[in-house]
Amino acid sequence: MISFSKPDVEQFLRTFSIGDFAVCPDEKQLVFSTNLSGKYNLWAMNLPNTFPTPLTIIDQSCQGLLYDKQGRFIIAGFDQNGDENTQFYGLPLQGGTMKKIIYEEGTRNAKPILSEDGNKLYYTSSKGNPTYLNAYVYDLVTGEEETVLEGKDAPTFLIDFSPNEKVTLYYKHFANTYTLLYAKRGEEHILLTPPTDQQHTVSDAVFVSNELIYLLTNYDADFTYLASYNLETNEFVKLKDLENESFTSLKYNKEKQCLYVVSEKGVEDHLYMHDLLSNNWEELDSPCSVIEKLIVTKSGSLYLLGRGATKPHNIYQFKENGWTSLTGYTVPGVDQSELVEPDVITYSSFDGLEIESLFFKAKKEIDNGEIIFWPHGGPQAAERKFFRASFQFFLNHGYSIFAPNFRGSTGYGLAFMKMVEGDWGHGPRLDNVAGLDWLIDNNYAEKGNILLMGGSYGGYMALLLHGRHSEYFKAVVDIFGPSDLFSFINSVPEDWKPIMDQWVGNPERDKQKLIEYSPLTYLETMVNPMLVIQGANDPRVVKEESDQIVQALKDKGRDVEYMLLEDEGHGFSKKENEIAVYQKILSFFNQFVGSKVKA
Repeated sequence: MISFSKPDVEQFLRTFSIGDFAVCPDEKQLVFSTNLSGKYNLWAMNLPNTFPTPLTIIDQSCQGLLYDKQGRFIIAGFDQNGDENTQFYGLPLQGGTMKKIIYEEGTRNAKPILSEDGNKLYYTSSKGNPTYLNAYVYDLVTGEEETVLEGKDAPTFLIDFSPNEKVTLYYKHFANTYTLLYAKRGEEHILLTPPTDQQHTVSDAVFVSNELIYLLTNYDADFTYLASYNLETNEFVKLKDLENESFTSLKYNKEKQCLYVVSEKGVEDHLYMHDLLSNNWEELDSPCSVIEKLIVTKSGSLYLLGRGATKPHNIYQFKENGWTSLTGYTVPGVDQSELVEPDVITYSSFDGLEIESLFFKAKKEIDNGEIIFWPHGGPQAAERKFFRASFQFFLNHGYSIFAPNFRGSTGYGLAFMKMVEGDWGHGPRLDNVAGLDWLIDNNYAEKGNILLMGGSYGGYMALLLHGRHSEYFKAVVDIFGPSDLFSFINSVPEDWKPIMDQWVGNPERDKQKLIEYSPLTYLETMVNPMLVIQGANDPRVVKEESDQIVQALKDKGRDVEYMLLEDEGHGFSKKENEIAVYQKILSFFNQFVGSKVKA
C-alpha cells in the first residue's frame, strides 16, 4: 500500500485568496483579484464558464474594482508592493495593456465611482489635501478634472450618488467609532443622523430613490441597526434592529424591491433580506460564516464573496435552489477532514467583562502539546470564523491556537469597541492575560510554556505582553507591530493622524500613559527568544518600528531574529514571501516543542 507524507507548508499556504471582485452589468463576465499565479493579478470568468483567464500580469493586489455601467471597460486600482499609494487604471474586458486614468505618484486614492453614462470617474484622494482628503471628478472623455468635495475637520470620503446624480453621499471619519454621514444637495450639507453629542457611526448607506436613503447606524444605540432618511421631509426613522447583532453592509435590489443586510454577531456573520413592499424580514442561508462582499446586479442577481474557518475565499451566486460556488478554492492536497473548526469559548476578564475567544485545537493524533496565543490585529477588528491558511498549517503540525476577542474588538457593540480607545496597553492587555490564565487554569497550558504570536496591533500586543508578562511565554513572534507609540503616532499616513488622539493618545497630554503602554519601555524584561517580521514598504507600521526594537534588544544581547521583506507592505501579498515567513516561524517554534520553562 502506498503511504503519503504529511502535507507540507506549501500545500496549506498555496491556498489561494480572493481580494475583490466585480460583475459585468450583463453578467457575461466576472473579474476578480486573486493570487492564483502566486502573486495578485486580475482574472476573469466568461460566465457561465467558470474557468478563469488572466487579465493582468503586473503582480500587484487590487484596491478598488468596478465595471463601466455600460459594460465596456474595467476600472481597477493598484499600489506598488504594499505601499498603499493606489492609482487607478482602465482595462479592456479581455485584459491586456492598462491605461493610466488617475496617476500621481505618492498619492493615496480610494473609492472609485463611475457615472451612469460611464463618462466620469469620481474618487477620493490625498492629492491636494493629504490630511482630510478631497473628492474629485475626472472626465474620461475630455480629460478635465475638478474638485467636488473638500475635506475639512476629518478625513472625508465620497461614497454614492442619488439615481439622478444630483445628491452626493459622503462620510466624515472622526474615529473608527465616530463616523457621520452627510448628503450634499447643491450647496446644502445635510447630516443624516439626528444631532447629538454622543459619538456614533454610519457604516453603510444606499439610495432607493432620489429622496429616500437607507442607512446602517448605531445612533443612540450600542449595536448598529437599519434606518432611513427622507430628504424631502428631513425625517430619520429607526426601522430594524436585532439583539446583539451589528449590521455591517447593505445592498439594494431594485428589481426585487428588497434590501440585503449583512450583520456581525461575534465571530460569525448573518445575511438577511428585507422586502420593502411587504416589510417582511427574512434570514437567508449563507454559504460561509464571514461575508466580505455582496453585489446585486441590474437583473436582481446576488453574488457573494466569503470564507469560513475551514473554507478559503470563494465567490458564490444565489439562485432559486440556493448558492452556487463559482470558484472552487480549497486547501490543495488536504482533505476537508484534516482541517480544524474552532471552539467558541468565553471567559471573565480582570473586571468581570466577558471575553469571547476562538480556540483551535490540534487533532489528538498529531497534537504536540503546544499552544500559540494569538492576539488579533486592528485593534478595532476581531478574530472570526474565517479561513487563515497559517492557522490550519500550524494546527496540522500539532500546534493549537487560542485567539481572544479582547475589549476593543468589533462584533460586540459600540461600547465594547470604544474600550480600547486611549487604552491600548491596559484593559486589552489584561484581557489577554486573563485568557492566558484561562488556558492554564483549564489545564491546556503551563505558565512559561506558551508561544506568543501576533501581527499589527497583535504584534504590538505580543511585544507588550512579552515585556510585561514574560513569565507566561517561552518564545515570541512579532509581525509588523508598533514598538513605540510616540513614533507610531508620528509615522502613520497623514489621513490617519486626525484620529490618533482618540484612538491611541496625545503625545503631550497622555505622555506618561503612552510611555507606560509602549513596548520599548520594557526591554529589560523581554528575555525570551524572539522573531520579528516586517515589510519594508509598510505605510501603517513603518519599518523603523521593527528596526528600533530589534536593535535595542540586540544591544542588550538578547536572542532576536529579524526577517525583513523588501517587497511587502502591511501583510503578505506574494506567495513566496508568505511561504517563507511561515516556514521561518514554524522552524522558530519547533525549537521549543516539548521544552519546559526553567525553574
